This record gives sequence, C-alpha cells and structure tokens, in this order.
Amino acid sequence: MPELVALDLAAGQGFVDALRAAWDAGDAVLPVDPRLPQPAVHRLLEALRPSRVVDADGTHVLAGGQPTETGDALVVPTSGTTGEPKGVVLTRGAVAASARATSARLRVDPTRDRWVACLPLAHVGGLSVVTRALETDTPCTVIERFDAAEVGRLARSGATLVSLVATALRRTDVSGYRAVLLGGAAPPGELTPNVIATYGMTETGSGVVYDGHPLEGVDVRIGDGATGAVGEVLVRGPMLLRCYRDGSDPRLPGGWLPTGDAGSIGHDGALAVVGRLAEVIVTGGEKVWPVPVEGVLADHPAIREVAIWKRPDPEWGERVVAWVVPQPDSAPPDLSDLREVVASRLAPWAAPREVVVVASLPRTSSGKVRRSDLT
Repeated sequence: MPELVALDLAAGQGFVDALRAAWDAGDAVLPVDPRLPQPAVHRLLEALRPSRVVDADGTHVLAGGQPTETGDALVVPTSGTTGEPKGVVLTRGAVAASARATSARLRVDPTRDRWVACLPLAHVGGLSVVTRALETDTPCTVIERFDAAEVGRLARSGATLVSLVATALRRTDVSGYRAVLLGGAAPPGELTPNVIATYGMTETGSGVVYDGHPLEGVDVRIGDGATGAVGEVLVRGPMLLRCYRDGSDPRLPGGWLPTGDAGSIGHDGALAVVGRLAEVIVTGGEKVWPVPVEGVLADHPAIREVAIWKRPDPEWGERVVAWVVPQPDSAPPDLSDLREVVASRLAPWAAPREVVVVASLPRTSSGKVRRSDLT
C-alpha cells in the first residue's frame, strides 16, 4: 500500500528532491512546517498518521502510520488556528489539473518562465508553486524563507513568476515579474497590472479563481443561485480534494464544495468574495462583512493596516470595530473621519463605532488576519 511520508525539511532543493522521490515511489507527502515547535509537530503527526518522517537527520519510521490510497499525492494541513490538525488529501490527478489550469491562464512557457517559491511549503499557496513547476517541467527557484530583497533580485536575474500574500507584496518590488499571484487574504487596494488576485483554499488545491474569473474546468456558483445576491460560494473542478485524511468528504452531490465563504457573482460573471460566513457582524439587525470595510479603509492616508471585527454592544448587539496600524510618523485616524468614509461608500451601519490602535495585526503565516485574536 502507498505510504504517507512527512517531510520535516527546510524549503529548498532538498525538499523538492524528497517530494519527487516519494512521488516516484507512489507515496503521498505531508509537508511539515519547520517553524512549528516540537509539541505542535507531534500533534500534527499524531493526527495525520504518516508512516515515515524525513528530516535533516534522515528517514525515521513511525509507529501507527496509516496508508494512503493509490494515486494520492499530498496531505496538506489546513491553516486553522484551533482544534486538531486536518489534512486535505489531493491526488496526483488533482495536482496535475491545478498545474495545467494555472499554467494555461498565465500562458506559462517552460523555456522562458521561471517560478520563485518563497512562501511556506507547508501551506498550499507555497507548495503549489513547487508542484506546478514539477508537473509542467518549469524551472523553479525555492528559497528557504521569504526575503523581499531576494525576491526582487531573482526577478532581475530572470525569474518571471511568483506567488505572494498581501503582507509580502507590500514589502516587495515586483515590477520585474511578468505575473504575481496574490492569495491568502483580501488584496490591498489598487494592484499593478502584473498582480493577479486569486481565490482558493487548501481544499481546492490552491487558487481556482483569478481576478474574479474561474480557471478552465472550474465551476463557481452561489448557494441561492441569484445573480448579484450574497450567499455561500460553491466550487467544483478536477483539482479539488479527494477527502480529508479521516476519510470524510465535504463535497455536496454533484461534486460541489461549500467553501464557507460569502460572495456574489455579478452580471459580468465575476466572483466577488465578501468574507467568511462565520465572520459576518450583525449590528442593529444589519449584516456587515469585514472585508469590504477593510477595503475602503485601506486607502486612508493615515492607515498602514486595518482589520475589522466586532465587540459585544448592549444597544446594537454587536458593534463594528476597526483595529488600525497607523502610518509611521502619522497620528491615529479620527473615528468620525473613518465613519464618514465608510458610510459614504458602503452603508451607515457598516461604519466602525470604535477604533483600536495597535502596533501590528495578528496574522497567520499565509497572511490572513486572525480575527479571533482581536479583542
């Protein structure tokens, strides 16, 4: 039976070689984030049950390992911040379909293009750069950790394609890249023409919607089916997961994956995602989605970063709160000013009723704001 092999290795050619060796043997790979403390690694291995682990000291056999199905390629840990680790099982066919669809949309030419993999390989956003390069025989430079100067230098030395999250994009000169895939969180304001906002998740094998439009072979619909109406985003396509490591399958009849995200599809067919269904703020009976409010406030001259979340309110049930990182050497923005900006562009009930000034926002390694840590 095929085995699950955990790779507890730093990003680099050694990781790529170990991945290729496991695939050549017919095994699947579980990437382990080398930044995790040992207790977290132990919990991950206990939950996902690989048969072997490869680390800097060699290969180690683990007791209690569980086999995988023939054709499985990856078991990618989800990026949740609480609860037991959950592994998303992606087949070789799904990985290949994702690589083909992405490469076709970007018109990748393996003789001229080169990928840069600079995001954590334990997350699908970073790992998919490596796997699509392997599947399409496109050159790829893997760097151990994100370094803005190095990412910029690689473009000047011939790299043409890179995948980033919003935090990394803000720190990096990407003008030398032909295409920059941006995922992990809502895009920050206006983007340059070479930056492509992507939508996807671990369960979809990386991004499946580029600048609002699905990749070839991907179908997207809204749960209630009405054009322009906000509802749950449903996705299907050949790059979706086979199941979770525990054998459960989240897909609905017909192969549709409920994403847990709220969005709408406009008359032009473009998908607009407004946030997680679980992250809606209900204030005075009105629903407020954090992402659109953050998008409005991100352009404010006094704001460097902003996150919208909620606090209990005796009058409104929940109140909209803006956690703000001010621009350097700038006074924190005035609440009345922020309320006016949001009310004029979205709705009065979407305007924040409180501002909390912070030095930084809590984020996951993929750049998403951890709203649960905003208190």
